[in-house]
Amino acid sequence: MKRIGVFICHCGINIAGTVDVERVAEEIRKYPGVAYAVDYKYVCSEPGQNIIREAIREHNLDGVVVAACSPTMHETTFRKTTASDGLNPYQCEIANIREQCSWVHQAAQAEATAKAIEIIKTIVEKVRYDESLVPLTLPLIKRAMVIGGGIAGLQAALDIADAGYPVVLVEKEAGLGGHVAQLSGTYLNLNAAPDMLASTIERIEEHPRIQVLTGAEVQEAGGYVGNFTVNVSQRGDGSASQRRGALVDSSPSALQSPISNLQSPTFDVGAIVVATGYELYPQEKLGEYGGGKYPDVIDGLQFERMLASEGPTGGEIRRPSDGKVPREVVFVQCAGSRDPELHKPYCSKVCCMYVAKQATLYKKQVPQGQAYVFYIDIRSQGKGYEEFVQRAMEDYDVLYLRGKVSKVFGEDSKVMVWGVDTLTGTPLEVAADLVVLATATVPHAGAKDLGQRLRISVDEHGFFSEAHPKLRPVESLTAGIFLAGAGQFPKDIPETIAQASGAAAKVLQLFSQREMVQEPTIAHVNEELCSGCGLCVAACPYEARAMHPWRSIAVVNQALCQGCSACVAVCPNKACSVHNFDTAQVLAMMDALL
Repeated sequence: MKRIGVFICHCGINIAGTVDVERVAEEIRKYPGVAYAVDYKYVCSEPGQNIIREAIREHNLDGVVVAACSPTMHETTFRKTTASDGLNPYQCEIANIREQCSWVHQAAQAEATAKAIEIIKTIVEKVRYDESLVPLTLPLIKRAMVIGGGIAGLQAALDIADAGYPVVLVEKEAGLGGHVAQLSGTYLNLNAAPDMLASTIERIEEHPRIQVLTGAEVQEAGGYVGNFTVNVSQRGDGSASQRRGALVDSSPSALQSPISNLQSPTFDVGAIVVATGYELYPQEKLGEYGGGKYPDVIDGLQFERMLASEGPTGGEIRRPSDGKVPREVVFVQCAGSRDPELHKPYCSKVCCMYVAKQATLYKKQVPQGQAYVFYIDIRSQGKGYEEFVQRAMEDYDVLYLRGKVSKVFGEDSKVMVWGVDTLTGTPLEVAADLVVLATATVPHAGAKDLGQRLRISVDEHGFFSEAHPKLRPVESLTAGIFLAGAGQFPKDIPETIAQASGAAAKVLQLFSQREMVQEPTIAHVNEELCSGCGLCVAACPYEARAMHPWRSIAVVNQALCQGCSACVAVCPNKACSVHNFDTAQVLAMMDALL
């Protein structure tokens, strides 16, 4: 029988304030197989870890149970502690008596103490049947793929390539730059976007470690973290030209450069960064604002093209209907955003700031004109953002009106805008020459299909879902696939660049390893019991199961298996089990409670 040591943590008063830890230790000492039990104020501290090491040596322990906080917090810590004294780390288990006991039973201390004793007993039984395991090692391909050639994809590709690793950059459009290529400038400094983008694309094109594929899409992806195989299809015969900002209505010939002549290449990569960007909510769905009905009702990107010197109007603001300079311009914020009843419930985040920028640039170009901004709230979080909005109001006399627009319709040569100033309760009517809708930001149209190919999830709005909104904001739930930019949720250029660099840092962290290390607590198959029915193959959510090519048995892809036990549940012959969580262990844990 194993000699098991139990170490009970007070966790200050987090556990000891509710659970009588001394009584727990006393009861556990009497349990069969427990050779040593002790309580200590902070077992995770260095003195606490030394107690574990000394007990392993002095009491010849071959199993350790630490009754403390969640395994997520300190399981790795305690397994390293046991390994440092020669005990296999997988002979150490955590009994969670904080989150699952003391914190949820603070008003019932006696019952909490009894529950803590029962929890520890079950983990003692688990350790009794634990195997000594060795982490699995897998090969690691140190090349990355970045999907999306907007500012997020460009930044991520540069960061990875500058660190010395090859990158394949896949862009769906005919050129690089994404929506930033459509901007006349950025807010705060007003004129940085074109120069910033041009220099970034130039670095991408000249970088020896970056292979650019434009007019290309990911068709199929397989494999696992460190070993992905991605098939890419590329439109055209390679004679097309790559333009900086293919979405821009016109691009100078000086910005032309050739692209690769690849038609359907397949790449082996170790990590993928998804940076597919955003689109604007279709104007046609905004009938109440005249979207798609009147030529003088446009969206923010169309107005940006008017402001751009290389745009269709040569940088002059003109009405699309007759080419005249508009004297009255109305900006409608939250057009499709923050509208759960009809459109999108979320805030698109960038609209307040780019409207302030566009209204300022309009006033600088047409000083005698008047700019109106209908808004719900001004959300100007960021360094210098609030001051920028205030300057638009105070220095350029942009008139901000708090209230939603109720109706936009045409009348003679004007576009009539009805609304209410909710601060004064006054109904408003503006006879505008031009209406600019700050439409909602939505995911790229192909995001959902791409997510299915890569096996990464999207939220209810179609944005890619991060693994954890606070602790893992640039990781997807599929290991080795990272997120950057507005494809994950609306964000402005500084935040996009920061997230892209964060995703690149995660890739570099992965590539810093010599080889992949996989937890060994995964499923395995008893070949003598397996009948080859294949039920486990269909049940596995991670595609880690397959049938052997010539033998009638199921096999496990160790790199993909996450130890979820779905295969165990469906196997009629009980041929499937998970290392250190098999049926015998579970039944023994249940017996300890009954």
